[in-house]
Amino acid sequence: MTLLAVTFFALMAFGLPIAFAIGIAGFSFFATNDIIPMSIGVQQVASASQSFPLLAVPFFVLAGHMMNRTGITSRLINCSNVLVSWMSGGLAQVCIVLSTLMGGVSGSAVADAAMEARILGPSLIARGYSKGFTSATIAVGSLITATIPPSLGLILYGFVGNVSIGRLFLAGVIPGLLMMVGLMLTVWLISKRRGYRPEMAERPTLRAVGRAMADAKWALLFPVALLFAIRGGLFTPSEVGAFAVVYAAVVGFLLHKELTWAAVAEALQEAVVDTGLIMLIILFSGMVGYAIIFEQAPQTIAEAMTQLTTNPLLVVALILIFLFIAGLFVESTVLVLLLTPIFLPIVTPLGVDPVHFGILMMTIVTLGSMTPPVGVAMYTVCSLLDCPVEEYIVESLPFVGTVIALVAVLALWPGLVLFLPNMLM
Repeated sequence: MTLLAVTFFALMAFGLPIAFAIGIAGFSFFATNDIIPMSIGVQQVASASQSFPLLAVPFFVLAGHMMNRTGITSRLINCSNVLVSWMSGGLAQVCIVLSTLMGGVSGSAVADAAMEARILGPSLIARGYSKGFTSATIAVGSLITATIPPSLGLILYGFVGNVSIGRLFLAGVIPGLLMMVGLMLTVWLISKRRGYRPEMAERPTLRAVGRAMADAKWALLFPVALLFAIRGGLFTPSEVGAFAVVYAAVVGFLLHKELTWAAVAEALQEAVVDTGLIMLIILFSGMVGYAIIFEQAPQTIAEAMTQLTTNPLLVVALILIFLFIAGLFVESTVLVLLLTPIFLPIVTPLGVDPVHFGILMMTIVTLGSMTPPVGVAMYTVCSLLDCPVEEYIVESLPFVGTVIALVAVLALWPGLVLFLPNMLM
C-alpha cells in the first residue's frame, strides 16, 4: 500500500496526467505483488467499465455541452440579473445565483467557473470590482454545482459507494441553496464595506421577475424534471442522463431554435474528450480500488480512527479535515473514486448515513478545485481574468470560510441534507 501511494504522488510530482499516474501506480502494485497475478489487475480495469450506472456520465456531459449552445446561458444570466442585481455588489450576486442555476445544467464546477469568467468577469472588473474579488466570487461560487443536481461528482460517488443516485440528487438541493445564501451574504458584506453599488436602483417588479423567469423556464424546469423523473420511477439515473440529452435537443432545436447541427457536432467532440478523460480515470481507479481493499486499508484506517474516538461526529470531522488537505493536491474526481471505498465502510457502521456523508465529501473535495496549490477552477479563472494568484488567495478566504462553516452546520444537522430524500423517497 505504501508503494502504491509513493508511486502515485511521485508521478504526480513529475507532472504526469492524473489518469496515467493512477494507472502506473496500480500496475506497479500488481507487478511487485507475489500473491496476485498481473491478469487480475487487467481484469479490474475491464470490470470497472461494466456498470450500467456509469452511462449517466457521458450522457450528462453531452447534455451539459448541448445546453450551453441552446441559448439557455444568456436567459439564465438575464434571469439572475433581474432577481439580484438590485443588491449591494449586484453583478457579483448575479454570479452566485447563476452558478446555482447553471448547476442544474452543466454539473461541472470548472465548466461553470470558466463560462462565468469569460462572460461576466470582464464586466465585473470594468465596473470597479477588484480582480481578486471577481475571481474568488466566480471560482468559489461554482462550488454550488458540486451539490445541485445533476452533479457528476455525486454520480461517481453513488457508483463507487453503491449509494442511491436519486437520493443523492435530492439531498444536494437544500445544501446547494444554503451555499448560495451563504455566499450571497458574504458578497453583500464585502460589497457594503467596499462600496460596490447595485446594478439597479430599485427592486424589480413582480411582472419583471415573472417575465425573466418565464423566458428562462426551460432551463429552470430542467433539474426539477430530472428529480421528479427519478422520484416517480420513470427513469433510472442512467436513463435520466439520456433524457437530459433529448431535453437539450428539444429545447435547442424546437423551443429556443438556437441549436445548430454544427453546434451539436462541437458538443459531441467536447463531450468525447471530457468523457474519455473521466472514464480513463475511472478504469484505472478500479484497479487501485481493488489493491486498496486487498491491503485492507479501510479496516486499518478505521481501527486507527476508532482508537482515537468512537464518536461518529468526531470521526466524520477527522475524515473531512483529511479530505480538505487531500483536495489541495489531488483533483476531486480522483479523490471520490479512490477514497470513497476507504471512508464509506468506516462511517456507515457508526450510523452515519452514506447520502449525508456523500454531500459532505463532495463539497469538501470540490473545494480543493478553488484553493492552491493545484486548484483547477482557481487557475482557470485567474488565467482568464489575468488575476495574480496571490491576490485571489487573499480575496477567497472569506468565501472559503463561509463554505467550511456551512459544511460544519450540515455535519451537525444531517436533517438539512436528508429532509428531501427522506420525504420523497
